[in-house]
Amino acid sequence: MTEVLTPSGTLPQERRLVTELPGPRSRELMARRTAAVSSAVGGTLPVFVEKAGGGVLVDVDGNSLIDMGSGIAVVSVGNAAPAVVEAVSEQVAAFTHTCFMVAPYEGYVAVCEELNRLTPGGHEKRSALFNSGAEAVENAVKVARVATGRSAVVVFDHAYHGRTNLTMALTAKAMPYKWGFGPFAPEVYRVPMSYPFRDGLDGAEAARRALGVVESQIGAANVAAVLVEPIQGEGGFVVPALGFLPALAQWCAASGALFVADEVQTGFCRTGSWFAGEHEGLVPDLVTTAKGIAGGLPLAGVTGRAELMDAVHAGGLGGTYGGNPVACAAALGTIRTMRELDLSAAARAIEATMLPRLRSLQERHPEIGDVRGRGAMLAVELVKPGTLEPDAALTGAVARACHARGVLVLTAGTWGNVLRFLPPLVIGQDLLSEALDVLDEAFATETAASRRS
Repeated sequence: MTEVLTPSGTLPQERRLVTELPGPRSRELMARRTAAVSSAVGGTLPVFVEKAGGGVLVDVDGNSLIDMGSGIAVVSVGNAAPAVVEAVSEQVAAFTHTCFMVAPYEGYVAVCEELNRLTPGGHEKRSALFNSGAEAVENAVKVARVATGRSAVVVFDHAYHGRTNLTMALTAKAMPYKWGFGPFAPEVYRVPMSYPFRDGLDGAEAARRALGVVESQIGAANVAAVLVEPIQGEGGFVVPALGFLPALAQWCAASGALFVADEVQTGFCRTGSWFAGEHEGLVPDLVTTAKGIAGGLPLAGVTGRAELMDAVHAGGLGGTYGGNPVACAAALGTIRTMRELDLSAAARAIEATMLPRLRSLQERHPEIGDVRGRGAMLAVELVKPGTLEPDAALTGAVARACHARGVLVLTAGTWGNVLRFLPPLVIGQDLLSEALDVLDEAFATETAASRRS
């Protein structure tokens, strides 16, 4: 058994169940949650976390669970990375807030400098900081509309971009993200995504299909931006066919629209490079970031070509808490940790361990229709054997079986039939292998039960 050193002491890196799940203390807290928190706030695990780090979550009853979710791709450097804790502690002791627009501070500038360096392309860039991925996407749309003088925004089937009014319009899935919350912001147009498992098209064919809809139903001259996740997140970790994204970028360059990469879930080493678009040499006009940027603190950014980011009038971008000094300190500690530990290489090592195991699982379970992803952003899509019919019930059953055995996994997908895996990039190989053993057990149990029913 290995241990991870955190600022509060060592944390054993092990799966350990000492009570039933949830245990008595978690049940007490769940009762308090039910009485105090809106039932509209979703939940995955029925346990309450007391401490976490490396690749484990320890609940209030002393159970230690393997974390294959990273807070939805947020704590890539771990839940208590020493460099993050140190930077945050120092900043909190100095000051917690001034509002950058009122009394600026160096941390905000330093994070923008890092974003300008790290995002693809050697052109001159500018950045602006916000609180969440949704805010970043919404502000990218604002920049695109001002810079181009156009209003239409093109998005894709299965996309997820956030929960604000505009980003709900950009998001594809109705339940739970959009249901009952309309009317939504106008001038948003959805076109088909490249989804190789379901459409069988190569990248060029899928791009022609999507862009044909844009040109015939919207008009190229009206498009401010084409907004796309290089690998879709909530939509089911859909990896577009090679060539699809470059074709979109080329079309944007030719038509005067901006190519906007939503790297909120894919960015910061998650897919084996700093940004997922680098795998195909993409250089977006604008890039949105959040999640893994700050080791668990709320921070987001929009980075883009200098002339685009500077096209907006003074005061047009910002927000009271955007680029909070504590979150900026956390981001600088996170980026330093990613460099020092080479977490892009760590993501590739996770892929090298997981993909063969997931493909082996697919060979034994025809319910797994597709295995896909890149780096430490991997997924399996579950279907009725021999068909493309989604099997959300089995997906949920396998996820719950993993949870009961002490492994946190997440579900996703337009039809809720995708198991997604987002382990912390600092997870140990032994812990990762054990999580895959548990997944194997869960599949064996739940597919057998499904076949009997």
